[in-house]
Amino acid sequence: MKAVILVGGFGTRLRPLTFSKPKPLVDFCNRPMIMHQIEALVKVGVDEVILAVNYQPEVMLSAMKAVEAEYKVKITFSIEGEPLGTAGPLGLVRDVLEASDQPFFVLNSDVICPFPFQKLVDFHRAHGGEGTILTTPVTDPSKYGVVLCQPESSEIARFVEKPKNYVGNQINAGIYILSPSVLKRIHPRPMSIEKDVFPHMAAAGTLHAVPLEGFWADVGQPADFLTGMALYLDSIHANVTSANQLDPSVEIIGPVMIDPSATIAPNCKIGPNVVIGPDAHIQRGVRLSHCVAMRGSVVKDHACVRNSIVGWYSSVGRWSRLENVTVLGEDVHVADEVYVNGGSVLPHKSVGANILTPQIVM
Repeated sequence: MKAVILVGGFGTRLRPLTFSKPKPLVDFCNRPMIMHQIEALVKVGVDEVILAVNYQPEVMLSAMKAVEAEYKVKITFSIEGEPLGTAGPLGLVRDVLEASDQPFFVLNSDVICPFPFQKLVDFHRAHGGEGTILTTPVTDPSKYGVVLCQPESSEIARFVEKPKNYVGNQINAGIYILSPSVLKRIHPRPMSIEKDVFPHMAAAGTLHAVPLEGFWADVGQPADFLTGMALYLDSIHANVTSANQLDPSVEIIGPVMIDPSATIAPNCKIGPNVVIGPDAHIQRGVRLSHCVAMRGSVVKDHACVRNSIVGWYSSVGRWSRLENVTVLGEDVHVADEVYVNGGSVLPHKSVGANILTPQIVM
């Protein structure tokens, strides 16, 4: 089987992290985001993954060479000359996908969930239609496109975009399995699979939905990234994974994930919902909760980081405080005794004064 992962976006919603890396390579729970998807695809027999790329393709190409070797999977690139939306990239690789009569997966690259790919395959083959959409319930469907099925059936009847009145709570989860016949509906030009393809399939009675069991998150922007991190940690029952012996004075409130190469000094309080990356250094008396400290980052004595992301090789000064979805890009340094409230700090910057209201620091 084959899979197409849509990685063509510029990652603007996840800036400043995506100034340093394409969004699929941003670390999510200490692994590049896309690796969670590729590993799950390989487990159900996918032997070729096609990455639809139009931003920093050379960076993606270099990173995927090691992945091919590790997972024994063929990874090919479809490089778009212009952004082609969520359907156009499929038209661009029509010949590859039509070479087999097997259905193929399509994934948005910023979706994290339990990835029930085998269930999707089995369900798709059982109903015999052209396509199957994974759906997920949300508490506020007015922000999304709601998927409505025929009564007592999995067949999709129609889509309602951002309904003002409640019509249902199942939305498109951004993961599909499609039969090659769908490609007749798609052309190698800018097209939206949600608006230009799926409604026609629903009208023809060939599109079905299967509800996701378990958590789901679109982690394409910082607040949702942190929410998705907490859901993921809870789903895997994450515990401390540091190989270093923690001082008895360190308090851990799970779920917490700590890379074995990270160090934690005495009198720290870590958690809940914290990920500490490789070679990160958490100094004495630090308080971390609902946050990420990425590779090589340093959080100095008695600092407090809440609901925030500390980017690669960045540092937080002594007695400083970060909160309200503050995001430090790569190599950002916050001075001692500085308060940052919702700051978005671009890479290679220094912060020497308080940031009292959410803002971008350039």
